[in-house]
Amino acid sequence: MKKYVAEVIGTFALVFCGTGAIVIDQTTGGSIGHLGISITFGLIVLAMIYAIGDISGAHLNPAVTIGFTLAKRMEAKEAVPYIVAQGGGAFLASFCLKILFPLNQALGSTLPSGSEGQSFVLEVILTFFLMFVILNVSTGAKEKGITAGIAIGATVALDALFAGPICGASMNPARSLAPAILSGNTHALWIYLCAPVLGASMAAVAMKAIRPAEDKG
Repeated sequence: MKKYVAEVIGTFALVFCGTGAIVIDQTTGGSIGHLGISITFGLIVLAMIYAIGDISGAHLNPAVTIGFTLAKRMEAKEAVPYIVAQGGGAFLASFCLKILFPLNQALGSTLPSGSEGQSFVLEVILTFFLMFVILNVSTGAKEKGITAGIAIGATVALDALFAGPICGASMNPARSLAPAILSGNTHALWIYLCAPVLGASMAAVAMKAIRPAEDKG
């Protein structure tokens, strides 16, 4: 139960700070900026890895949990409770933002600025990069050492920096689902539910190919 509570808290922090930065940027006329939003996402992921990485692994993301499961780094029976906890944390965060900023119409929803196909491919590749890094700096389903948070947080920020203006750089179904549902911006939601899972699954396959004798931790 401690692991699931940790995932609720961690995912709440990710969605509240990350999408909150988007909402506040819109509310204040761009005072945070794209760079600031990207850094916010990276920093909150880094902080939560150090805060709860030794408890739950700080997945904060259903795609990451699925990736760990496919890579046989965690038991499949734990995946569903993890995903439910992540969804709960994400919805709680978006609900808080809805109360705080009732006039905001998107609540930080992830929306493509180009074609849906373009954003789908970008999300697959971005999540592949993220999951590939996570699998290479983790032991089992847990993050290891001081470099794990830096590497993963930096990857999140990097992906958001260059691809965010086109696809939103979600890489996380929970992060996209909650604000989309609570704001009603669901027309492109399928991209952000399917593409991250596909990208994380591809990373798990690639990891097995380059580390066939990987210690499962």
